[in-house]
Amino acid sequence: MARQLIVTADDFGAAPAVNEAVERAHVDGILTAASLMVAGEAAADAVARARRLPALGVGLHLVLVEGRPMLPPAKLPDLVDRDGFFRTDMARLGAEIFFRPSVKAQVRAEIEAQFAAFAATGLPLDHVNAHKHFHLHPTIAGLIVEIGKAHGIIAARAPIEPVELLRRIEPVTVGLAGRIAAPWARSVGRRFTRAGVTIPDRVFGLAWSGAMTQDRVRALIAHLPEGLTELYTHPATDDHYPGHAPEYRYGEELVALTDAKVAAEIAARGITLGNFATFADGRT
Repeated sequence: MARQLIVTADDFGAAPAVNEAVERAHVDGILTAASLMVAGEAAADAVARARRLPALGVGLHLVLVEGRPMLPPAKLPDLVDRDGFFRTDMARLGAEIFFRPSVKAQVRAEIEAQFAAFAATGLPLDHVNAHKHFHLHPTIAGLIVEIGKAHGIIAARAPIEPVELLRRIEPVTVGLAGRIAAPWARSVGRRFTRAGVTIPDRVFGLAWSGAMTQDRVRALIAHLPEGLTELYTHPATDDHYPGHAPEYRYGEELVALTDAKVAAEIAARGITLGNFATFADGRT
């Protein structure tokens, strides 16, 4: 089998610093896809940049936690806090989504609104995923499949990370959250596949989220297995943009994505770069 690689940037539209890094990493580096926050502070700027980057595969980064909704907060009373932003207590919110029909209805409405907002950009829908991997929730995954069909969904992320491969590079400890998430990721992957939605064979970016440094990216390229792999990142030109994650090394990730040695290693190993749409045909 061939080695195929999708390199994705999440949080496109969160801030101008993120958008600038996405454009730079695509034009001057190995970035092939970006996941758009349609209600992000800089979403309009992200869309404008994407329109002049036709080879960049832009997908929908659904935000249902720790962000701003697309719908008016008054229509989402169980999903938002008193300031109108999504709640941050994912475990409790997840239980309410599962057990309370009224909460599920609000989630459905917001997902529909975000898909509609993406469609309104006129950009082809390359893929779908969710902020904080909230699409591992079975109800949310089901709604993505159901609503996504009307919007031409072809691919999605199932964050199945082969930790044993990471451990060849450096010691990696999988915490309780990671051990709990793994079976859900595999379950969501099977669900997407049954629905005809392409998923990569594996994903890298969980254990080293916000810390995809040059050395790590080079090592992953050197150990890349056969099949389709997604490597997702969080580049930005400013480590302290409004809304940044305190421990993330955004600038270092941008450097890794634009490292000429990384690009040369990809070419030398015969790895095919592309976005989700590049590889979707024949894999569903």
